[in-house]
Amino acid sequence: MWNPLQSLRWSQTPDEIAAQRELLLKEAPIPCLWLFGKTGSGKTSIIRYLTGAAEAEIGSGFRPQTKLSQLYAFPDEDLPIVRFLDTRGLGEAAYDPKADIAQFDEEAHLIIVTVRATDQAMAEVIEPLRVIRRENPERPILLAVTCLHDAYPGEQHITPDPFTMEARPQSSEVSETLSRCLSAHYDRFAGLFDWAVPIDLTKPEDGFDVTDFGGERLKHAVIDLLPAAFRQTLMRMEHVRNELGDQLRQRSDRTIIAHSLVAASAAAVPLPWIDIPAVMATQSHLLHRLATDYHQKLDSATLLKFSGVVGGRIALRMGMRGLLKFIPWVGMAANAAAAFAFTFGSGKAASWYFREVRAGHIPSADELREVYQDQLKVGAALWKTTGEETDA
Repeated sequence: MWNPLQSLRWSQTPDEIAAQRELLLKEAPIPCLWLFGKTGSGKTSIIRYLTGAAEAEIGSGFRPQTKLSQLYAFPDEDLPIVRFLDTRGLGEAAYDPKADIAQFDEEAHLIIVTVRATDQAMAEVIEPLRVIRRENPERPILLAVTCLHDAYPGEQHITPDPFTMEARPQSSEVSETLSRCLSAHYDRFAGLFDWAVPIDLTKPEDGFDVTDFGGERLKHAVIDLLPAAFRQTLMRMEHVRNELGDQLRQRSDRTIIAHSLVAASAAAVPLPWIDIPAVMATQSHLLHRLATDYHQKLDSATLLKFSGVVGGRIALRMGMRGLLKFIPWVGMAANAAAAFAFTFGSGKAASWYFREVRAGHIPSADELREVYQDQLKVGAALWKTTGEETDA
């Protein structure tokens, strides 16, 4: 049976984790994809498709690098497995690529130029792209023609997919308008790209039967164009993403157990535990620690939601009545058991909440309350099991 004390004993120290991270970042080939296109040309959709991350997470994950460029690290900057450099402001202001070339010329392994199918005003993209291409002609450039549905409004995508994996795909089955748009883009970007992919990455609410039209074609092209050492990460992105999720949950579980044991120790005094400020402070610290681990901000609305569900002395007193039937002890033992269970339940609920937010779903107070109540019972049972193992 799992013992939380044993779990803590074998967990890594912060220094060990930091050293391991530095070693991984130094030795692991981390691909950097330079996204080059106007605002609204589909750059975020490409990141969302390749990583599986939610748009809300992507939007809050960008960090300024130069005056008009931002960097997004997936899953985060602590241990990234892929980076996306986004050049912003093209078409909105005069863009001089010199600053980006100076900072990212060696880091960027592949440039993905994004252009909407029906957008024919490309001068502000092409001119700086010529400079970037001239500075490093060996670095591959992928031309992604996006938002194909703009050329056939109100219609579904052609099925089966009429395009191939060829570097300059053509098809006689597409509409005359789309065919003309594609040909125009290929001609105007001639000499500035090594591969072209027509794609249309949409959301379910957009109403298309196929939401990732051309997605596999995009992924195939990216993998093929990247240097060999950097391909494995993207080829196994889904597996890596699941592994990272498991590691993050394991780390948060250790944090929750540690804080729950601290709260239990603080409660094991001959006073009603719900009146001990140390327990309340421990739970507050746990909430902030989990928010940091999941790279979430604790705004006033989120804090209010949590305080209404798991916080406050009145809420704790009311919860105590329902919890006591799961806890066989009285006196100081009951104080410690309840402190452990309440801290464990609130921590697990917070961990679940932050994972849902990262995935693009904002849970309601009722959903949060249901998870909290379920985990409250789990915490009580866990404390009981640990106590029985200690007795044995």
